[in-house]
Amino acid sequence: MAAAKGICLNHVSRESSDIKRLAQFYIETFGFEQVENPKFDFDVIWLKLGSSFYLHLIERDPNTRLPEGPWSATSAVQDPKNLPRGHHICFYVPNFDTFVQNLKEKGINVHEVSRQDRKLNQAFFFDPDGNGVEVTDQCPVL
Repeated sequence: MAAAKGICLNHVSRESSDIKRLAQFYIETFGFEQVENPKFDFDVIWLKLGSSFYLHLIERDPNTRLPEGPWSATSAVQDPKNLPRGHHICFYVPNFDTFVQNLKEKGINVHEVSRQDRKLNQAFFFDPDGNGVEVTDQCPVL
């Protein structure tokens, strides 16, 4: 089967019991802006970063049996040092050192990794719902 042509990432979604709190975190931390979204049978907030990256925050279904996120897990996933091999979303930040310092000043537990062989710096942390987040000082080359 041949790969489809013209594919691009449309959005990433996060389910939350408090989408307003989560939206505020992404707006304040990364500079997302809230954009208009269609009406659904549940609350949704759509956020946009730059010209083409969207984050959809979706009200958690109260009837679901799945745990809400890593904070409800019994494993060590709650420690950001486990995120380099765990589920996370990554953002390039041009002001990496200042950005990471601001996270720490907000009391966010950050795990930093410096890969000298690739001249790459990474920092891993959790959003308020326990979703894994990474920031890096390297922008992907296309």
